[in-house]
Amino acid sequence: RRSGQYTMNHDHSKKTSDGASFDRSGSQDSLDELSMDDYWKELENIHETRGNNHEERVALVVKEPDEGELEEEWLKEAGLSNLFGESSDDSLESMVFLSTLTRTQKAAVEKRVETVRQTMRKKNKQHQIPDVRDIFRLQNDSKGKICDGSEPSTVRTSENKNEIQDGTKGPKFSLGTDEQKSPLEDMPFSDTDINLEISFAEQAANLKDSSVGKMCKGGGGDTLLPNFRLPKDKTGTTKIGDLAPQDMKKVYSLALIELTALYDIFGTEFKQQKAVKIKTKDSGLFGVPLSVLLEQDQKKVPGTKIPLIFQKLIAQIEEATLETEGLLRIPGVATRVKSLCQELEAKFYEGTFNWENVKQHDAASLLKLFIRELPQPLLTVEYLKAFQDVQSLPMKKQQLQALNLLVLLLPEANRDTLKVLLEFLQRVIDHRDKNKMTLKNVAMVMAPNLFTFHGLGSKTIEQSEFVKAAGTANVMRFMIQYQKLLWTIPKFIVNQVRKQNTESQKKEKKDKAVKKLLKKMAYDREKHEKQEKTPNDADVPQGVIRVQAPHLSKVSMAIQLTEELKAGDIVARFLSQKSGNVQTLKKEEVCLYEIGGNIGERCLDGDTYMKDLYQLNPNAEWVIKSKQS
Repeated sequence: RRSGQYTMNHDHSKKTSDGASFDRSGSQDSLDELSMDDYWKELENIHETRGNNHEERVALVVKEPDEGELEEEWLKEAGLSNLFGESSDDSLESMVFLSTLTRTQKAAVEKRVETVRQTMRKKNKQHQIPDVRDIFRLQNDSKGKICDGSEPSTVRTSENKNEIQDGTKGPKFSLGTDEQKSPLEDMPFSDTDINLEISFAEQAANLKDSSVGKMCKGGGGDTLLPNFRLPKDKTGTTKIGDLAPQDMKKVYSLALIELTALYDIFGTEFKQQKAVKIKTKDSGLFGVPLSVLLEQDQKKVPGTKIPLIFQKLIAQIEEATLETEGLLRIPGVATRVKSLCQELEAKFYEGTFNWENVKQHDAASLLKLFIRELPQPLLTVEYLKAFQDVQSLPMKKQQLQALNLLVLLLPEANRDTLKVLLEFLQRVIDHRDKNKMTLKNVAMVMAPNLFTFHGLGSKTIEQSEFVKAAGTANVMRFMIQYQKLLWTIPKFIVNQVRKQNTESQKKEKKDKAVKKLLKKMAYDREKHEKQEKTPNDADVPQGVIRVQAPHLSKVSMAIQLTEELKAGDIVARFLSQKSGNVQTLKKEEVCLYEIGGNIGERCLDGDTYMKDLYQLNPNAEWVIKSKQS
């Protein structure tokens, strides 16, 4: 009966999508090519397992927000809650933040501020909420230019030299918002290049204007996924984990605003769901929040970032061989999986569980069960719907860009666990000749485990899951196929962070109310910096940087900058200085860090051209240290 119902809904989703006038990108038109059988079978297995454990379920209630609540929450998440309410002390910081936004980002902020303002007016709240136009006027008045963000459609991209004014002075960073030429400007971006230099929303607005309704259609099968790549960036590619926490906080706010702006351009509603807090288990393995699990696990293995049970289940599956036909698709025996689950709960942490008795398909079923049993989905309650909605963006490139931003928004524990899962799934696919599990098959089987979340109540599963089945399978394919790209922090966001840091430093220096002591310190520091920059400085001549390596045998070195010198060359030069009393470190274990100036801290990729980066951040210090420290 169930599968009949699934098929009926499945056909219905085809009918509704075929008549759509605006192209729905790969998700719907690839429905026929992607045989959905594996998906529905997996859903059957999930429902059977759920049937057995029904009495243990606690459904997670998603709270329906009141009018304006969503927007108020969004502004808080974006770090802009001080634009309303009593906490306007930090408004200076908000002004700095707002001054670095692109037009499309400003438009997204304005839209939410306006809604909150109207709602508060209706509720007659006493909060002082500024008129949205005043917010942006304040920061532009002194520059003699008002940018009210009302023209996101007039943006231009790299084709006409980035001439988008953002109205700020000072060091120029290419954000897709000012006219500075970036090192890659002369290179034409091909269809498969992901341009990280210009805001994704700005690119989309420009494209939408130039080709209304002519968005190109995405294809279906494995072979038809474009071979997207990231062009080399001379100032280095920044990966998640390369930046200091204070800068990652800024990255989060910017990614949220950017994603919202991107969805706004295509009229896709971006709603962060809010879960009502429910009582969850505070110990055990299955059905325990990720944060609680990691707290438990870190007592056993300090510094672990992935739940130990999750790591062990993957290791158990791989131990047999990844060539087993139907791996992940063929379920384990339900009764055996249930008893293994109970036995693991009792014996895993004691170390008395006998792993030799665990068959490979049972281990795979336990892995999927672990993901499904999380009290909140791995992709989080807040963003699960946004992940699903990626499929409604018209082009594959935009879908990939949206996924990139969503990965940046995930909490660290969720992101790290997702990364390990995707890497494992890719290893399974690498053996497809033997195990018959192609990218398409693996995506079909895993999508229901990540996207049909028990807590969101049967209504979500019954109504929208069928319509979105092919779409979620496609999103799953994207995440597996392009996982290496998804963990990159786009350059335009890193540049916005640099710009915020620079502006904040300027504002701090200008602040009249600073105590005399701080004034003196700032004066001394400025004097010191001026001395450092004089060309005849005896310590560091121009075109030379001083690199510190406190933990290596050679503690410090003056390095002459050349056009071709890369970060990896500097690390190699230090590591070649052998000494008996210092532990030998491998190249992979250490990193050259850019510290201070307009960034908190950034681990440099080996291919970073140092001269280009030095020009971007001349006041930085350069330190080689272990990646862990």
